[in-house]
Amino acid sequence: MSQEKEELGTERDESLEVLTKKAEAGDAEARTNLGWMYANGEGVPQDNAEALKWYRLAAEAGNAGAQNNLGRMYRNGEGVPQDNAEALKWIRLAAEAGLAEAQYNLGVMHENGISVPQNYAEAARLYRLAAEAGNVQAQNNLGWMYEHGEGVPQDAAEAVKWYRRAAEAGHDSAQHNLGLVYEDGRGVEQDYAEAAKWYRLAAEAGIVHSQHIMGFMYFEGRGVEQDMRFAYMWYNLAAAQGGEQSSEGRDLVASLMTPEQIAEAEQMTEKWLEKRERV
Repeated sequence: MSQEKEELGTERDESLEVLTKKAEAGDAEARTNLGWMYANGEGVPQDNAEALKWYRLAAEAGNAGAQNNLGRMYRNGEGVPQDNAEALKWIRLAAEAGLAEAQYNLGVMHENGISVPQNYAEAARLYRLAAEAGNVQAQNNLGWMYEHGEGVPQDAAEAVKWYRRAAEAGHDSAQHNLGLVYEDGRGVEQDYAEAAKWYRLAAEAGIVHSQHIMGFMYFEGRGVEQDMRFAYMWYNLAAAQGGEQSSEGRDLVASLMTPEQIAEAEQMTEKWLEKRERV
């Protein structure tokens, strides 16, 4: 489990011995940081049971970061039997304390009816709180709710606003969503070049649907200069992630290429994958 680092302070930089002594003496922030280290295997062997122990002690003392991460462990069944009701209890406490990550997590529970009645309006309210605090996942989800009129009045311009905030902060799903609205002209003037810009960022991050669309855009010359090598490469990358239509797209493109062009496109695919592995 890779838990959120924010709101957990700086004490993880201290030696494990000093941090453990502080935690054993009752320091809630030290307990939270020690829990994070055990949950993520940072400086210690990964140990969900130890993470749970320290998070619980800090959470019971009112540390919002620990409450949120303890709730996530219950939600995901990590170190404890999966228990959505217990997850709700701890995440709600952290959200009420103003922790943006917890507000986002609680919004997800309301949107999907996890241990609470499904309530899109409450989900949107919580996403807004987290989004305004800079949580990119909440910004993307709030954009989706405005785009589809779930829990809020449908508003394409407002959807674009929130997608853009998250996309500019590097959120790959928001980059894909922003590409979609530019391609379709929803809330913005239709602009294939701008769509391709955002799809490319999401595709580079590994979003399979964006990779497929980039294959199509290079095949058609839509928003980019037509280039069968790049069309093949992006379809090939998407196909490697299981996209059946991407395989079909790659094969169609290949039927229009020379053997030399296909070999070059295969090399481009390999170089992309090698670069991705180094990141």
